Amino acid sequence: MNSATNTAGISISIIQPKTSILDKPINTKVKHDISINLYALLFSELVQYCQNKSLSVPEFQSKLHEVGQSIGAKLIDINFYREKNGKREIKLLNILQFVKINLWKNIFGKECDKLERANDDERTYYLIEQESLVNKFISVPKDKGSLNCAIFVAGIVEAVLNNCGFKSTVTAHWHKGTTYMIQFDEQVIARDK
Repeated sequence: MNSATNTAGISISIIQPKTSILDKPINTKVKHDISINLYALLFSELVQYCQNKSLSVPEFQSKLHEVGQSIGAKLIDINFYREKNGKREIKLLNILQFVKINLWKNIFGKECDKLERANDDERTYYLIEQESLVNKFISVPKDKGSLNCAIFVAGIVEAVLNNCGFKSTVTAHWHKGTTYMIQFDEQVIARDK
């Protein structure tokens, strides 16, 4: 708020309109640092919520995967607009590179460690993360030994790929840290050839 004084000695306040987040351009590359403590708290609440709604480990992981899918579907447009000026990828390797580099940087602040293709199956690719931020603050009880909370991120990746026209299923596994196994439909591989 600025103030101006006229000749009579009266102070007049000039109120500048506030700009809302909706008034700011969407394509700005502003780095938003989020406290790791806040992230850990929010994610632990999400995990507890899904756990309370589940009766088994597979059902629990399914709920985490669904939440990830709903978030991934919302991330697509904003990421393509910011990173690619609204242009979508149409080649399989390009969309995988986009996920590995751009999407991962926007979500976690760094690139995913590795992208590999399976030797024996041209439909299968792996995203490998040495230390997953999602699993960093999770301690798995012995009765839920197969639980991998990175299935949440697998849901995000699956939603991004599926909504970009690359029909696939994505699962999370404990291998070389955390490995996200992406299996594309035959139609996607045929179209890419």
